[in-house]
Amino acid sequence: MASSFGVLFRVTTWGESHGPAVGVVVDGCPPGLPIDRSLVQRELDRRRPGQSRITTQRQEADTVEITSGVFEGASTGTPIHLMVGNADARSGDYDEMRDKYRPSHADYTYDAKYGGRDWRGGGRASARETVGRVAAGAIAQAVLRELWGVSVVSYVLQVADVRAALTQAPSREQVEAHITRCPDPTAADQMEERIDAARKAGDSLGGIVEALACGVPPGLGEPVFDKLDADLAKALLSLPACKGFEVGSGFGGVTMTGREHNDPFYMERGRVRTRSNRSGGIQGGISNGEDIVVRAAFKPTATILREQATVDRQGQETVLQPRGRHDPCVLPRAVPLVDAMMALVLVDHALRQRAQAGKVG
Repeated sequence: MASSFGVLFRVTTWGESHGPAVGVVVDGCPPGLPIDRSLVQRELDRRRPGQSRITTQRQEADTVEITSGVFEGASTGTPIHLMVGNADARSGDYDEMRDKYRPSHADYTYDAKYGGRDWRGGGRASARETVGRVAAGAIAQAVLRELWGVSVVSYVLQVADVRAALTQAPSREQVEAHITRCPDPTAADQMEERIDAARKAGDSLGGIVEALACGVPPGLGEPVFDKLDADLAKALLSLPACKGFEVGSGFGGVTMTGREHNDPFYMERGRVRTRSNRSGGIQGGISNGEDIVVRAAFKPTATILREQATVDRQGQETVLQPRGRHDPCVLPRAVPLVDAMMALVLVDHALRQRAQAGKVG
């Protein structure tokens, strides 16, 4: 199904940006694991709009309700249904987009595919759909921590031409210390200035989110079509505005020789390790036990508050002057989205490995 993701840990998101609610059904969560509503709420608070002046000013509390699959604080093994109501939709802001296509948005392509679309806030094409992903991802992160000690941390690496200089993996606390979610304080201040300037100009900026998964055991992934890195690429590229994916050295590896790029093996306390990690923790589509390192590139927000040339549904050339509340840069709010999709892929592959081999790691 077009709105479902995963094999054994399977999620299905539902709802539209300006409908009554959005949410997700999580199927395949192992029973007996502690699931606290506040754990899910904490992740949704990181994603919610209106959290700073450099994000959209739509005001949503994004209060989550768990209606099934959790009893007395633990998963039951049955489908978990999570729902978040929409409270601050202003559909009137989108009247001009009823018939006019926003450049580089999904308006035209939805019309081309379905013969119609929900023009209020973009419907399913809105980043509002990601509420369900983040809620499901919070549960996935809890499963990873509880069963295998795996943690995921994502952060803003770059906005426009401002790039963070990091010497070690940051903590979640360092990521959350600045409204840009960049753990390099100097770069974070510069990013904030650039995003604020774009906001005041009615324009937008793009950038890169980097993600680390630590403690991933070796053996996750499949050797051919369901390679771990291929599934991570699919997961991250399914996010709104994501246009590029790298794992490990990524595109930078093309400038190196094989001798320079290879990760030499060595033994440490009876465990196979690599002295470098240009593979990004994945070799042959299977995790090797090192940190998984991926990067996702996000384009500048498509809806900008500037006049743009476009066409309407009747095929007439016209001019669009958008209204509404939009992120001048999606990067700060994309961080919990990347966390969620990373966790969903990893927990699904861990459960698949356990089903196939009887153990993980």
